[in-house]
This record gives sequence, structure tokens and C-alpha cells, in this order.
Amino acid sequence: MHVYLDNAATTAPYPEVFEAMKPYLTEFYGNPSSTHAIGRKARTAIEQARKTIAKLIGASASEIIFTSGGTEANNIFLQGIASYVPHVISSPVEHPAVLQPLKQLAKDKVIEVTWLPLEKNGNILQPALENAILDNPGALVVLMHGNNEIGNLLQLEKLAILCAENNSPLFTDAVQTIGHYPFDVKSLKITGLSASAHKFHGPKGVGFLYLKQGTKLTGLYRGGEQERGLSVGTENVAGIVGMAKALEISSLNIKENRQHIELLKTTLIRLLTETIPGIRFNGTSSGLEESMFTVLSVSIPKSEQNEMLIFNLDLANISVSAGSACASGAVSESHVLKAINHDPERAVIRFSFSKFNTLEEINFAVKKLEEIYKQN
Repeated sequence: MHVYLDNAATTAPYPEVFEAMKPYLTEFYGNPSSTHAIGRKARTAIEQARKTIAKLIGASASEIIFTSGGTEANNIFLQGIASYVPHVISSPVEHPAVLQPLKQLAKDKVIEVTWLPLEKNGNILQPALENAILDNPGALVVLMHGNNEIGNLLQLEKLAILCAENNSPLFTDAVQTIGHYPFDVKSLKITGLSASAHKFHGPKGVGFLYLKQGTKLTGLYRGGEQERGLSVGTENVAGIVGMAKALEISSLNIKENRQHIELLKTTLIRLLTETIPGIRFNGTSSGLEESMFTVLSVSIPKSEQNEMLIFNLDLANISVSAGSACASGAVSESHVLKAINHDPERAVIRFSFSKFNTLEEINFAVKKLEEIYKQN
């Protein structure tokens, strides 16, 4: 048996996604900027996908910008809006695709950034957030909906109300939550949102930026007019079609998928607690309402096996990670774990689930982890 529990890194595409993409790789492969029939067919597919995605998140089609993924969407928005918002409010546990652009913009004195303090569990300290918004009228608030490493879930609805009451634009990195939670950007009054298809059973290399109508951005690129000049280059037609199909399927099955995955997560929490004395759960990831139901971040007590734990689990046919896949080449400790003062002598395993996982796989994973951890 092989058990894949690294769905926060990427998910398996739905079979229907692959089928939806095939015609645009084999038959209707024209450049969507071409005026001939095959090109027009490709353009029609893109615009239909745009309408589908917009409807699923409560947006207008003109507010959907197709990108290569969440990282590009974050950069297009943050770097593009920097000329129009002098102050940004954010947190030290954002994804690097948010942290690094903001730090560079602050270093270049394009913007000022207020970095919010955290509670011990990694949540934003609410009074500090409220004070920062009150002290900086019109500041852009940039906070991720679901943390990709420890699973903490932002109370987005409450934050959106707070921002709206103070005329503060709100941008959220929703890469980990789109397709898993319902979204209505109009009722939330969000200014911008980023998403990536491969996190909700779509293809890799494609994502989108929701950009509220009337929001001004300066384009990053030169030499192309695609996607309103914001994400230039020939569009990934098959990827865009596959992304729309994946979001459609995921959105239709949100309730059913959540019930199934929550059962997997609660079972894993119970079995790990029974099996490994002293085990802890990072952030709020053990709480179903306080964290994403798709992620469980586990802190393993000090052991001689910890250094090779992820590797040995891989040898046992269990795919998990220690944190963000985007930082897998880094040699330094996770910035998120540092921010919550995680004990570096304890190993971290991030389990992340999808609708394709089973209870049998959960039991198998715990059994193998126990065997590895308790080796002398």
C-alpha cells in the first residue's frame, strides 16, 4: 500500500479534469490570440472557464485574471498595488510568496509594513489587528485564509467586516482553501484573492487572481497584453479549462468531502494521541473549527529517529512532509515554526488529506509511524 498524505503540497487531478483538458492539447491546440477557427475555439474555452470560476466564487468574469499559480497571483497583486497603498498590514506567518514581496517593497521604501504579533498558537493577536487598522486608515490588509504549514484558519468573514467598516482593502492568499470552503467574494467585499488549481485537484502550473473591479494595479511585465496586461504570455488553455472543471467538481462536493475528511482527521488525532505519548499538535490544527480540516501539523517528542523520520516514512510508502513543499529546498528552519516558538528538537510532520484518502490508509500510516518512532 502507498499512502499519500501530502495534499497541501499538491492533489491528484480528478479524472474528469484530465478528460476536459485533452481536446485542448490534441485537437483545439491553437493560440487563443489567433483569429482563425482553432484559435477562436481556444479563446472561447478560456472565456467559458473564466465565467465558470467567477460564478463559483461570486465574482464577475472580468474580475478573474488567469496566472501560472498562487505565487504569480500574489506577486501581481502585491507589487502591482504597491504604488497605490502606502501602508500594508500583514503577519510573519504568511506564505513566502507574500512575505518576500512585502519585505522587498518595504526595503525599497515603496510601502510601510506593520507586522502583526501572534498568539502562542500562531493566530493573529486580534487587538493588535484592530489597532493597526484604526491607526492606519485605508491600509491594505494582507492575511492568508489558511496557513499551509500549521493549518490555522483565519476568521475571514469577521476580518472582512472589520476591513469594510474601516475602508481597508483586504487581500487573502486562499491557495489552501479555495475548493474546500465556499467563497462569495462579493458578500465578503474582498479586494483580491489568489488561488492555485493543483490544490483542488486541478493541473499544476495554473491559477487565478480575483481582482475586484476598479482596483488599480501597475503591471509587472512588458511585451504582452494577455489577461489585461497583468499575466502576460500565451495562455495555458488546457490548464485553464482543467482548473475550471476541478473547481466546479470541488465546489459541488464541498459538504460531502468535508464530512469524509474530518472523519479521517479526527481518527488520526485519536490514534496518534493513543500511540505516541507526549505528542502535540502545532498551531490550532487539532481543532476542526479553528483550523483547515485538510491539514494536521504534528509535533513529535524528541527521539533518535526524528532526524530521518520523514525519509523513513517515505521508505514505508507514506508520503508526508515536514511543512511547506515550496520551501523544501531551504536549509533553515520554517519561518512559521520559528514564529510559534516550536521546539527544534521535536520533529514535525504535516499530514494533509483529500477526498481520495481512506480510513485504512490512516490506520496504516499510524502503524508505520509507531514502528519507526519506537525503533531502538
